[in-house]
Amino acid sequence: MEFLYDDRAHAGRVLAGRLARYAGRDDVIVLGLPRGGVPVAYEVARALGAPLDVVVVRKLGVPNYPELAMGAVGRGDTVYLDRRIVAEAGVPQHEIDRVLTAERAELQRREALYRGSRPALDVEGRTVIVVDDGMATGATMRVAVQLLRKGNAARIVVAVPVAPGETVARVGPLADEVICAYVPRVFQGVGQFYGDFAQTADAQVTELLARSRVEPAE
Repeated sequence: MEFLYDDRAHAGRVLAGRLARYAGRDDVIVLGLPRGGVPVAYEVARALGAPLDVVVVRKLGVPNYPELAMGAVGRGDTVYLDRRIVAEAGVPQHEIDRVLTAERAELQRREALYRGSRPALDVEGRTVIVVDDGMATGATMRVAVQLLRKGNAARIVVAVPVAPGETVARVGPLADEVICAYVPRVFQGVGQFYGDFAQTADAQVTELLARSRVEPAE
Protein backbone atom coordinates (compact mmCIF):
# COMPACT_ATOMS: atom_id res chain seq x y z
CA MET A 1 0.00 0.00 0.00
CA GLU A 2 1.31 3.44 -0.91
CA PHE A 3 0.95 6.16 1.73
CA LEU A 4 0.76 9.90 1.19
CA TYR A 5 3.42 10.60 3.82
CA ASP A 6 6.27 8.40 5.02
CA ASP A 7 6.07 9.84 8.52
CA ARG A 8 5.40 13.12 10.35
CA ALA A 9 8.76 14.61 9.39
CA HIS A 10 8.02 13.99 5.72
CA ALA A 11 4.58 15.57 6.15
CA GLY A 12 6.20 18.60 7.76
CA ARG A 13 8.54 19.11 4.84
CA VAL A 14 5.66 18.90 2.38
CA LEU A 15 3.60 21.32 4.45
CA ALA A 16 6.52 23.75 4.69
CA GLY A 17 6.50 24.00 0.91
CA ARG A 18 2.94 25.29 1.09
CA LEU A 19 4.00 27.92 3.61
CA ALA A 20 7.10 29.24 1.81
CA ARG A 21 5.76 32.80 1.65
CA TYR A 22 6.13 33.00 5.45
CA ALA A 23 9.86 32.17 5.36
CA GLY A 24 12.43 34.58 6.75
CA ARG A 25 9.91 36.86 8.48
CA ASP A 26 10.67 38.02 11.99
CA ASP A 27 6.97 38.30 12.89
CA VAL A 28 6.26 34.58 12.33
CA ILE A 29 6.26 31.87 14.98
CA VAL A 30 5.28 28.21 14.64
CA LEU A 31 3.32 26.32 17.30
CA GLY A 32 2.82 22.55 17.28
CA LEU A 33 -0.02 20.67 18.95
CA PRO A 34 1.54 17.97 21.15
CA ARG A 35 2.31 15.37 20.73
CA GLY A 36 1.95 14.36 17.09
CA GLY A 37 1.92 17.86 15.69
CA VAL A 38 5.35 18.73 17.05
CA PRO A 39 7.47 16.65 14.60
CA VAL A 40 5.47 18.23 11.76
CA ALA A 41 5.82 21.73 13.22
CA TYR A 42 9.55 21.22 13.78
CA GLU A 43 10.12 20.71 10.05
CA VAL A 44 7.94 23.71 9.22
CA ALA A 45 9.75 26.00 11.68
CA ARG A 46 13.13 24.81 10.47
CA ALA A 47 12.27 25.47 6.81
CA LEU A 48 10.78 28.90 7.54
CA GLY A 49 13.52 30.00 9.93
CA ALA A 50 10.91 30.63 12.62
CA PRO A 51 10.87 30.00 16.39
CA LEU A 52 9.06 26.84 17.54
CA ASP A 53 6.91 26.29 20.62
CA VAL A 54 3.90 24.22 21.64
CA VAL A 55 0.30 25.14 22.28
CA VAL A 56 -0.96 22.48 24.66
CA VAL A 57 -4.57 21.45 24.17
CA ARG A 58 -6.31 18.19 25.01
CA LYS A 59 -9.04 16.33 23.25
CA LEU A 60 -12.11 15.42 25.29
CA GLY A 61 -12.83 11.87 24.21
CA VAL A 62 -16.27 10.30 24.42
CA PRO A 63 -16.31 7.84 27.36
CA ASN A 64 -15.85 4.25 26.14
CA TYR A 65 -14.93 5.63 22.70
CA PRO A 66 -12.04 8.00 23.48
CA GLU A 67 -10.86 8.35 19.88
CA LEU A 68 -14.03 10.32 19.09
CA ALA A 69 -13.68 13.92 20.24
CA MET A 70 -16.68 15.47 21.93
CA GLY A 71 -14.63 18.63 22.43
CA ALA A 72 -11.30 19.93 23.67
CA VAL A 73 -9.77 21.92 26.50
CA GLY A 74 -6.93 24.42 26.73
CA ARG A 75 -5.23 26.59 29.32
CA GLY A 76 -7.45 28.48 31.75
CA ASP A 77 -11.16 28.34 31.03
CA THR A 78 -10.85 27.61 27.32
CA VAL A 79 -13.23 24.74 26.53
CA TYR A 80 -15.08 23.68 23.41
CA LEU A 81 -17.87 21.09 23.47
CA ASP A 82 -19.45 19.67 20.35
CA ARG A 83 -23.02 19.50 21.59
CA ARG A 84 -24.11 17.41 18.61
CA ILE A 85 -21.64 14.65 19.42
CA VAL A 86 -22.40 14.91 23.14
CA ALA A 87 -26.11 14.46 22.42
CA GLU A 88 -25.66 11.66 19.88
CA ALA A 89 -23.35 9.75 22.24
CA GLY A 90 -25.66 10.38 25.20
CA VAL A 91 -22.88 11.68 27.45
CA PRO A 92 -24.26 12.97 30.79
CA GLN A 93 -22.86 16.09 32.42
CA HIS A 94 -21.11 14.20 35.22
CA GLU A 95 -19.14 12.21 32.60
CA ILE A 96 -18.19 15.42 30.78
CA ASP A 97 -16.97 16.85 34.09
CA ARG A 98 -14.95 13.70 34.81
CA VAL A 99 -13.23 13.80 31.42
CA LEU A 100 -12.59 17.54 31.77
CA THR A 101 -10.90 17.08 35.16
CA ALA A 102 -8.66 14.30 33.86
CA GLU A 103 -7.64 16.18 30.72
CA ARG A 104 -6.95 19.41 32.58
CA ALA A 105 -4.56 17.50 34.84
CA GLU A 106 -2.81 15.99 31.82
CA LEU A 107 -2.64 19.42 30.16
CA GLN A 108 -0.87 20.86 33.21
CA ARG A 109 1.55 17.93 33.28
CA ARG A 110 2.48 18.44 29.65
CA GLU A 111 2.85 22.21 29.98
CA ALA A 112 5.34 21.69 32.82
CA LEU A 113 7.18 18.87 31.05
CA TYR A 114 7.56 20.48 27.63
CA ARG A 115 8.28 24.03 28.68
CA GLY A 116 9.81 23.72 32.15
CA SER A 117 10.65 27.18 33.49
CA ARG A 118 10.67 28.80 30.04
CA PRO A 119 7.76 31.16 29.34
CA ALA A 120 5.57 30.51 26.33
CA LEU A 121 6.40 32.46 23.19
CA ASP A 122 4.47 35.74 23.13
CA VAL A 123 1.94 35.60 20.29
CA GLU A 124 0.66 39.17 20.64
CA GLY A 125 0.97 41.00 17.34
CA ARG A 126 2.60 38.00 15.65
CA THR A 127 1.69 35.81 12.72
CA VAL A 128 1.21 32.38 14.27
CA ILE A 129 1.28 29.19 12.21
CA VAL A 130 -0.35 26.47 14.31
CA VAL A 131 0.42 22.95 13.13
CA ASP A 132 -0.91 19.44 13.78
CA ASP A 133 -0.31 16.13 12.02
CA GLY A 134 -3.87 16.25 10.69
CA MET A 135 -7.42 17.11 11.69
CA ALA A 136 -10.33 14.74 12.09
CA THR A 137 -13.09 16.68 13.90
CA GLY A 138 -10.94 19.79 14.37
CA ALA A 139 -11.87 20.08 18.07
CA THR A 140 -8.33 20.52 19.40
CA MET A 141 -7.40 22.97 16.65
CA ARG A 142 -10.51 24.98 17.43
CA VAL A 143 -9.39 25.41 21.05
CA ALA A 144 -5.84 26.24 19.95
CA VAL A 145 -7.20 29.05 17.78
CA GLN A 146 -9.33 30.31 20.69
CA LEU A 147 -6.21 30.48 22.88
CA LEU A 148 -4.31 32.41 20.21
CA ARG A 149 -7.19 34.87 19.82
CA LYS A 150 -7.07 35.46 23.58
CA GLY A 151 -3.34 36.07 23.22
CA ASN A 152 -4.02 38.76 20.57
CA ALA A 153 -2.18 37.09 17.71
CA ALA A 154 -2.23 39.36 14.66
CA ARG A 155 -2.80 36.53 12.18
CA ILE A 156 -3.55 32.85 12.77
CA VAL A 157 -2.67 30.31 10.09
CA VAL A 158 -3.85 26.74 10.66
CA ALA A 159 -1.58 24.32 8.80
CA VAL A 160 -2.07 20.55 8.56
CA PRO A 161 -0.94 17.82 6.15
CA VAL A 162 -4.40 16.24 5.82
CA ALA A 163 -8.02 16.77 6.87
CA PRO A 164 -11.50 16.07 5.51
CA GLY A 165 -13.16 18.88 3.63
CA GLU A 166 -15.96 19.37 6.14
CA THR A 167 -13.45 19.90 8.95
CA VAL A 168 -11.47 22.41 6.90
CA ALA A 169 -14.75 24.21 6.28
CA ARG A 170 -15.60 24.27 10.01
CA VAL A 171 -12.20 25.53 11.12
CA GLY A 172 -11.81 27.98 8.24
CA PRO A 173 -13.97 30.81 9.64
CA LEU A 174 -12.16 30.65 12.99
CA ALA A 175 -8.66 31.24 11.60
CA ASP A 176 -7.35 33.86 9.20
CA GLU A 177 -6.09 31.16 6.85
CA VAL A 178 -6.19 27.36 6.66
CA ILE A 179 -3.53 25.48 4.72
CA CYS A 180 -4.32 21.80 4.26
CA ALA A 181 -1.86 20.00 1.98
CA TYR A 182 -4.30 17.21 1.11
CA VAL A 183 -8.09 17.01 1.37
CA PRO A 184 -9.13 13.41 0.63
CA ARG A 185 -12.48 12.39 -0.77
CA VAL A 186 -12.64 9.50 1.70
CA PHE A 187 -11.38 10.07 5.24
CA GLN A 188 -11.39 7.42 7.96
CA GLY A 189 -8.65 8.81 10.19
CA VAL A 190 -5.42 10.78 10.06
CA GLY A 191 -3.27 7.68 10.43
CA GLN A 192 -4.45 6.15 7.15
CA PHE A 193 -2.32 8.68 5.24
CA TYR A 194 0.95 7.87 7.01
CA GLY A 195 3.30 4.95 6.52
CA ASP A 196 4.64 5.46 10.06
CA PHE A 197 2.08 6.90 12.47
CA ALA A 198 3.59 5.61 15.70
CA GLN A 199 2.67 7.58 18.79
CA THR A 200 4.98 10.49 19.46
CA ALA A 201 6.64 10.23 22.88
CA ASP A 202 7.02 13.06 25.38
CA ALA A 203 10.81 12.67 25.10
CA GLN A 204 10.66 13.31 21.35
CA VAL A 205 8.63 16.46 21.88
CA THR A 206 11.08 17.88 24.42
CA GLU A 207 14.04 16.89 22.23
CA LEU A 208 12.66 18.64 19.15
CA LEU A 209 11.81 21.78 21.12
CA ALA A 210 15.33 21.87 22.55
CA ARG A 211 16.91 21.20 19.15
CA SER A 212 14.91 23.99 17.54
CA ARG A 213 16.39 26.52 19.96
CA VAL A 214 19.98 25.80 18.98
CA GLU A 215 19.83 24.76 15.31
CA PRO A 216 20.44 27.34 12.60
CA ALA A 217 17.54 27.90 10.22
CA GLU A 218 17.80 26.36 6.77
